[in-house]
Amino acid sequence: MEKKWWHDKIVYQIYPKSFMDSNDDGVGDIRGIIDKLDYLKDLGVDILWLTPFFASPMVDNGYDVSDYTAVNPLFGTMEDIDELIHELKKRNMELMIDVVANHTSDKHRWFLESRKSNDNPYSDYYIWRKEPTNNHQSCFGGSAWEYDEERKEYYFHEYAKGQPDLNWENPKIMDEIVSAINFWMEKGVKGIRFDVIHLIGKEIDKNIYGYGPTLHQKVRELNERSFGKYDIVTVGEAWGNLDNAIDFTLPSRHELDMVFQFEVTDYTSDYSEGKYGKFTPRKMDMKFAKDTWSKYQLGLNDRSWNALFIENHDLVRAVNKFGNPEKYYLESAKEIATLYFFLKGTPFIYQGQELGMTNIKIDDINDYDDVQIKGNYKDLVLRDKVLTEEEFLKACNEEGRDNNRTPMQWDDTTNAGFNKGHKTWLKVNPNYHSINALSEMDDSSSILNYYKKMISLRKSEEYKDIFVYGEFKNIDVNNDNVFVYQRILDNRKIAVIVNMRENEEKISLPFDIKKVLLHNLDDEVANKLRPYEAYVIEVKD
Repeated sequence: MEKKWWHDKIVYQIYPKSFMDSNDDGVGDIRGIIDKLDYLKDLGVDILWLTPFFASPMVDNGYDVSDYTAVNPLFGTMEDIDELIHELKKRNMELMIDVVANHTSDKHRWFLESRKSNDNPYSDYYIWRKEPTNNHQSCFGGSAWEYDEERKEYYFHEYAKGQPDLNWENPKIMDEIVSAINFWMEKGVKGIRFDVIHLIGKEIDKNIYGYGPTLHQKVRELNERSFGKYDIVTVGEAWGNLDNAIDFTLPSRHELDMVFQFEVTDYTSDYSEGKYGKFTPRKMDMKFAKDTWSKYQLGLNDRSWNALFIENHDLVRAVNKFGNPEKYYLESAKEIATLYFFLKGTPFIYQGQELGMTNIKIDDINDYDDVQIKGNYKDLVLRDKVLTEEEFLKACNEEGRDNNRTPMQWDDTTNAGFNKGHKTWLKVNPNYHSINALSEMDDSSSILNYYKKMISLRKSEEYKDIFVYGEFKNIDVNNDNVFVYQRILDNRKIAVIVNMRENEEKISLPFDIKKVLLHNLDDEVANKLRPYEAYVIEVKD
């Protein structure tokens, strides 16, 4: 495989609304990000991925774009973005933007023109029908078809009604998105994350929504006409399977560099939606988790590249989902970090993950912001009455996206140091007095310092090549709760051993320890694993 500049980099995802509020208006902003660049540099971050900061009415917190080449005044100005790029490059860091190519805001100029009539130049920029052609349901609740009083037709929206889907069968859409991407490339952006990119080839009249027949042709054209002309890194959000990941990322296909595949974050073989819809809790299946991680490692090995992640803005906090924050907080947060961080691929860290931030308990539906939660509340509680409000809130506290969108916890002052004002757009998690960056900086046992150790080890001159390019090998220890794998390069072997459960587990390793490189507990390793114990070792020849 050809080596790329970004193969050994660490990517950090920022949700601008929640990262740092520099002007005390309750909302994070670009200047707040600039103010925290030294923190990120000290952590070991190389690339910052910002979720959309473009002009938007914020129905879905920026994923409803009204102008792809303008900055939302809520976050700052184009001059602020220019300064951010400049300050990043001073620190040998780069910027990754988030491109929403499947849909826009209903306040976008294209849609405002499109709804006027069916014979204007923008008429078929979106998917219009005189009547709905199916009963497809929106991911955010209710019908995916919305009647427009002005045009007297229905438009299609996979997500909120304020997010009409673009009609990618119209070649003008390709021209528009190419133009927007090239605008940002010329500004010095070095990475793109593509939101729900697997949807742009849809054929809704045939009930084909994801992975339509023209999808890969369109992505290849995007590559050829825009980002492929620049030396950047790309990652696509593509809900699917290993075969889909291979199709997107094989270098010979000239599409994307990586994809986010959410099989690796579910840890369950049961994807069915139950009584609670999208918020249905699922039983953890450790064997499935191991098998899935291994499947992607082996399936993409020496063919293309993995995106490694356990959190993002659409998921819940990893320590809640995969660990036990009540009884084994430090141990489990470090264990799941260890498990994913030393696999082959590019590690992504979501803001606050490095602090061990946890889910927030919310008791009032009005305190939620997420359009997905609000839409499903209308369906499940108010319309269908399959859940009580109490039941729905409990499910949201476990599975809702707002868990990962609460303000960043910087210190133990008012509003966790997110700002100095009297308000925050979303409630601050009350545990910020004990979980915050400032207190963790000076605590050698903290999750923050553990992440620093992981990054330092992964980037070290002695072990960098093996962690970046070493072969992955799953080691069977006859225990479904224990995941052991090796990274192998030029007869050198590193082993990662993790207990994924809160029970003590006995193991017999088929190799000897040469050196312990990292350990989430402070004492010696043994032939049994304590709850959520994890360590990284160099293996004897």
